[in-house]
Amino acid sequence: MLAGKRVLLVISGGIAAYKVLELIRRLRERGASVPTILSGAADQFVTPLTVGALSGEPVHRDLFDLTRESDIGHIRLSRDADLLVVAPATADLIAKMANGHADDLASTALMATDKPVLIAPAMNPRMWSNPATRRNMDLLRADGIRVVGPNVGEMAERGEAGEGRMAEPARILAAIEAAFAAEPALISGPKVLAGRRVIVTSGPTHEPIDPVRYLANRSSGRQGHAIATACAAAGADVTLVSGPVTVPDPAGVRTIAVETASQMLEAVEASLPADVAVMAAAVADWRVASASERKLKKPADGAPPVLELVENPDILATIGRHHTLRPRLVVGFAAETDDLLENALSKLARKGADFIVANDVSPATGVMGGEANTVRIVTPDGNEEWPKMSKIEVADRLVARIAASLDKPESGS
Repeated sequence: MLAGKRVLLVISGGIAAYKVLELIRRLRERGASVPTILSGAADQFVTPLTVGALSGEPVHRDLFDLTRESDIGHIRLSRDADLLVVAPATADLIAKMANGHADDLASTALMATDKPVLIAPAMNPRMWSNPATRRNMDLLRADGIRVVGPNVGEMAERGEAGEGRMAEPARILAAIEAAFAAEPALISGPKVLAGRRVIVTSGPTHEPIDPVRYLANRSSGRQGHAIATACAAAGADVTLVSGPVTVPDPAGVRTIAVETASQMLEAVEASLPADVAVMAAAVADWRVASASERKLKKPADGAPPVLELVENPDILATIGRHHTLRPRLVVGFAAETDDLLENALSKLARKGADFIVANDVSPATGVMGGEANTVRIVTPDGNEEWPKMSKIEVADRLVARIAASLDKPESGS
């Protein structure tokens, strides 16, 4: 999601400025470039040397930098970015933004931008609750400015507590990712999958035992839905085949809702031909051989019913080894609790996939149903481990990998 994005970070003069150093690090880890602007008082809390070392970019401070201003630098600086983030956003800078003041580099860049802006307010609780600040915040929200925080907690001032603490870096990072997900202009980028047809499966399957019970798993569908969204943003014609989930259907994607593994396979095969198939669904391996048409009742002796299980169709193997309509690229997922690499390599060989996205779904990881993921890409030529990131960012990075694979010449085999 953030790879290749340019996030202009405006740091104003509040004690919470030290927290943005962690935010810069996290953004850089995810592939974003982070140019920075320090307001006049910000360097009382963080040094330009530290900020520049972490961001790897020049630190901008002076509106009248003649080298930059020869090219109207404050305008170009703000418009070259994909997103502007103000953290911390002090009461003073919020007032300038709301009332159109532009008397330093930070406020001028914010006035001159044509890109989305996200602010993370941070101030004393009484300043935050002051009617002037409330009016200014109402104006900014009405202008379309995104806001994250503030939090409730202890202040730097002794004995002060309440609402006004800047949101933690992880929460600001999540808000940045959400801004990119919500803004088509931010996530569109090059249409690297333009003209391609992509099938994505997502979520769990529900295999009925009787009219009210079923076999299932904890998959939320967040990863599969994020992949479908990212493929559509990259210009693909996307069909999403989804098991029962509570996450919303992605915009701009043809969604087919199914319940069982058999229904999912039928929908996938009906959606062929395609250039790419991403089999991200957590499909149940087994189903009850003969589901009861009536609710099973407890017998008088209390003995549990005996359920005869049969194997479900293997959707990944069916598509990966399809004789006539195999997509050019087939991507499988391996959700494992142990021996991750070994199991992924075995699945790669058995299923006919081009590569496997393997992830550890042990309860301690929080991957099943959670917002983040840590994956390993396993191919016949080797494997690579990606750092922990949001499922949205995994999807964005996976799309880039898919596009690169499709750009390679097809083998003659």
